[in-house]
Amino acid sequence: QVQLVESGGGSVQAGGSLRISCAASGATWLYNCMGWFRQAPGKEREGVAGIRTRGDRTFYADSVKGRFTISQDNAKNVVYLQMNSLKPEDTAMYYCAAGIWSGRCLYNDNYRGQGTQVTVSS
Repeated sequence: QVQLVESGGGSVQAGGSLRISCAASGATWLYNCMGWFRQAPGKEREGVAGIRTRGDRTFYADSVKGRFTISQDNAKNVVYLQMNSLKPEDTAMYYCAAGIWSGRCLYNDNYRGQGTQVTVSS
């Protein structure tokens, strides 16, 4: 199985920055991309960013383009999401997930972490 553990969430004021991390372990050969989706209370799940584990192709939701950057350390099986110019509407639980790449990362619901809360105050 695949284990994903997030870290680095927290609270920040609008305009600030946060970086969240996701460490993968286990059967990492079962997927070829990783990324993040978020969910806020009363809102639909939104895929935020994804990256192929080989080749570094990336995907970003329009809502975060130019503000968020996804990167990875393949040697450590760690994916990062650098979030700059944060807005109150970015407030959500952020989940790390893994899956299969097809233009974006199509996440497997069995490969997801517990989530890390990001709260942006105005």
